[in-house]
Amino acid sequence: MNQERKVIVAMKHRVMMVALFAVITSPVCAAKLSGPPRILDGNTIELEKTKLRLSGIDAPETDQICLDAHGRKWACGVAARDELIKHSNGRTWDCHTTGVDEYGRSRGSCFIEGEDVNAWMVRSGWALSGLSTHTYVIYEVVASKAYAGLWSGAFIAPWDWRRRNKGTIIIGASSVPGDAQELLLGSALLSDPPSSECLIKGTMDRNGERIYYLPGQLGYEQIDMTKKSGERWLCSEAEAEATGWRKAAR
Repeated sequence: MNQERKVIVAMKHRVMMVALFAVITSPVCAAKLSGPPRILDGNTIELEKTKLRLSGIDAPETDQICLDAHGRKWACGVAARDELIKHSNGRTWDCHTTGVDEYGRSRGSCFIEGEDVNAWMVRSGWALSGLSTHTYVIYEVVASKAYAGLWSGAFIAPWDWRRRNKGTIIIGASSVPGDAQELLLGSALLSDPPSSECLIKGTMDRNGERIYYLPGQLGYEQIDMTKKSGERWLCSEAEAEATGWRKAAR
């Protein structure tokens, strides 16, 4: 009897999951948004009070560090965000959403005066074509051959940066410096913020929940950014909350 109940429960769970997936991916979740956006990072914006992640591409996080053409460290994640802000230049975006991601952000494609913003990010070297899609891979080839953006030096693919370890592969359009592993994977890499504006500390609690602390909050000074792989610097509360972080209670 217990086995029959387990089967029934499992079937109900499967039906619920299928129904949830259908809701998330259905046309009902699709929407059109328009206006000048607030740009949070290289592939996340806020438009009409909706947080949206540009689909089909992956830009570096704002805490990501890369190497330039001379092998020097630079804040490429902040640069990717700033280049998108500069390209946007206060103009109106037209976005089409097609679902949501694991953080509750809408996913979609955006256009500025008919130009595909997602494609522009990859073509300009500030993002890579998404790991699970090849929609923009041709633009990635164009960017690498032009040594544009991230491709001007050496870097870690954004999806690898988020779970990097000593064995993480470092890529580049020409060559990777011999000390790239030490520079980009050293334990002390993020002891200092990548930019003077990125002073928010994100850390994992005992339950694996993402918590962020603002300067001045109790516990902020005690967080050592070199200790845990899940810790990172964040540039704004809007960015933190759009990427799954919750503010510390005190």
